[in-house]
Amino acid sequence: MMFPSPYAVATALALAVNVDAFLAPSQPSSTKTNSQLNMADFPTTASDILWTPSWKTGARDEVNGPLGKYCEDLYKVSRRPSRTVTCGPIKFGSDHPIVRQTMATTDTANVDASIEQIMRCADKGFDLVRITVQGKREARAAAEIREGLFKKGYTIPLCADMHFQPKVAQVVAEAVEKIRINPGNFADGRKDFEDKVYESEDDYVKERGYLVEAMIPLVQTCKDLNRCMRIGTNHGSLSSRVLSYYGDTPRGMVESAIEFADICRSQDYHNFVFSMKASNPLVMVQSYRLLASEMYRMNWDYPLHLGVTEAGEGEDGRMKSAVGIGTLLADGLGDTVRVSLTEDPEFEYEPCNRLSEMAEGRLAATNPGAAERQAAVRPYVDTRDIFGYARRVGTPPEKKESEKVDVSLFLNPNGSVISTVDPKMLSADSAPYLYKELGFKTAVGMPFKDIATADSIFMRTLPAQDNSAGRTGLRRMMEVGTGVIVPAEELEKNPLENAVALVSLTDAVESNGKLPEGAIRLAVEIDGSEDDETIAKLKDLDPVMVFISIDSGLSQLHAARRIFEIFKANDIDTPAIHHYKTTASESNELALELGTKVGSLLTDGNGDGILIEQVGETNFSVDFLRNTGFSLLQGCRMRNTKTEFVSCPSCGRTLFDLQETTAQITEATGHLPGVTVAVMGCIVNGPGEMADADFGYVGTLPGKVDLYYGKEVVRKSIPNEEAVDSLVDLIKSYGMWKDKEEEEAEEEVAVAA
Repeated sequence: MMFPSPYAVATALALAVNVDAFLAPSQPSSTKTNSQLNMADFPTTASDILWTPSWKTGARDEVNGPLGKYCEDLYKVSRRPSRTVTCGPIKFGSDHPIVRQTMATTDTANVDASIEQIMRCADKGFDLVRITVQGKREARAAAEIREGLFKKGYTIPLCADMHFQPKVAQVVAEAVEKIRINPGNFADGRKDFEDKVYESEDDYVKERGYLVEAMIPLVQTCKDLNRCMRIGTNHGSLSSRVLSYYGDTPRGMVESAIEFADICRSQDYHNFVFSMKASNPLVMVQSYRLLASEMYRMNWDYPLHLGVTEAGEGEDGRMKSAVGIGTLLADGLGDTVRVSLTEDPEFEYEPCNRLSEMAEGRLAATNPGAAERQAAVRPYVDTRDIFGYARRVGTPPEKKESEKVDVSLFLNPNGSVISTVDPKMLSADSAPYLYKELGFKTAVGMPFKDIATADSIFMRTLPAQDNSAGRTGLRRMMEVGTGVIVPAEELEKNPLENAVALVSLTDAVESNGKLPEGAIRLAVEIDGSEDDETIAKLKDLDPVMVFISIDSGLSQLHAARRIFEIFKANDIDTPAIHHYKTTASESNELALELGTKVGSLLTDGNGDGILIEQVGETNFSVDFLRNTGFSLLQGCRMRNTKTEFVSCPSCGRTLFDLQETTAQITEATGHLPGVTVAVMGCIVNGPGEMADADFGYVGTLPGKVDLYYGKEVVRKSIPNEEAVDSLVDLIKSYGMWKDKEEEEAEEEVAVAA
């Protein structure tokens, strides 16, 4: 049993007299100037600090009440109120615009190169740039970089990224405006806790002493110099101490951050922000929501820095970032954003800025149109479990004995992609190319489904009855389990045997689900304007699927959440496909839109698939939209159709050319669905940051790479030029390899009648 110090007892007694003082966010209470304050005025040992009450023992519930809300308003978008935190010339917090930031990829010791890159980032529009500080050499360089930028007229603040080096952090705080510390390895990265079993809370908290010893000098320096700090927890680099007690969980991430915040607060230092990064967007979203909820119940108001770590590159990296960051911004969480891409930092600005713009455009308080759409959603009660993930899995259709095609194949239980097809794509000359665009394999001109084939297709109009080539193409796709979904009014004019008739819910209720001639099953479209009673009648119609296609006059997020609440209340298990209509003309914009607007629903487990339909001018191929749909499902951890890459964004610690190496690994291993490969430039966040990976490729020394299976090093110090081939051999040795399929030769086979 640990006994509190006299300081802690006195503080606790004072707070018992005034409970509000415990619950209120701490504000600087001393009238002394910083120069008059010294460490004797504040706790200096772990036993003197008044720690946040334990979550595990239930003490926190007793003092602060149960966990409640995680955002300011479930039914309209309002920014979570957060205090102003100063970082040189910029400010974080809900009274200020969302701060856009990035991280330099240069070697920090190369002062001139770093200055040039940071200036390019500032010119692009970034508000803050983070730099790597591994040791004293980089700390000295950081001071030179700061001075050099000032001389060139650049006041953009710098953040030093610190790992393992508490004393160096204290030194570099004198040069830059912000310090990022990782609770997992700042002072708590020691490996002697690897096999530790804590039998009680007392055993666990005994280990806090060295955390306090490492942190207090840095906190005092930051406080005296008015520096900003980010307490940045990473899912993959939780300390072995935290892992032993809380596991590899969002709860562990949150408790690790709170522990470090308690140390800051004990010194009356509040100029800090939190982050809860993970490479898995679902873990990232749960962690931030849990932290926000904890802060609400403790009446803390520290800003949040949002980011999905190791997101990767291209549309996939943007999609994964949008799923995580966009989901949180959609609920008003987040005061600063960084999109971590395996690309030069300048290229992070557009997605970072666009996500921030989307978030700011949703705020009801400053956007009358957004407020009107949110207010137009019919009343509902939001009952989501935001502290966990449980996917609502729609019950797939079953084939009836009388049916000529297998409707059970029209959807995939792990998530479906439905492609939009135009009749002109089904001409005799175009059909073979359409099969390829839809992801079919072909043999002698006949299509067969593959791992990433569109599950069904959607057609607003059909080929004419006398268009034998078009009709044959549709018949062949249906014969191999591809659904053809067509609006009922089109089928009434132009029947197609075995088609699925799409009908609005209102019309379906009025007609009692009557099918047009030739249609095999019913699909229903819901736009969110229907009343609860009408939506509940969906259960009686027994459709094969339901399209969620929200009316433009409603908030898509809130209207869709309402629909799923009605489904839950009425035990409706019809598969729900998000029908997303886009006018985007650029691929990165589409990835950000989908990740934000549909990903924010899929991260709550609400949805069984995606249909992307271009409105107006068609800019994207069927193949691109199909692959984008599958990328969304994979980014939301639903259906894997290709290799998953966890790729760090590069920084000054990177020990090889990350972009070139990632491209080589992608080329060699990108055809392995169900396999996850982590590509890490250094060991700082690994092997923990590879928590979700099957295999890891990690820079350890200049020119050398270690290979991991899970979290275990299995091959060490492999020369860079041999490492990719060695990774392929490693995957083969664990039975997870398959050879690439040769591209089929173009077949000049006419589509037979």
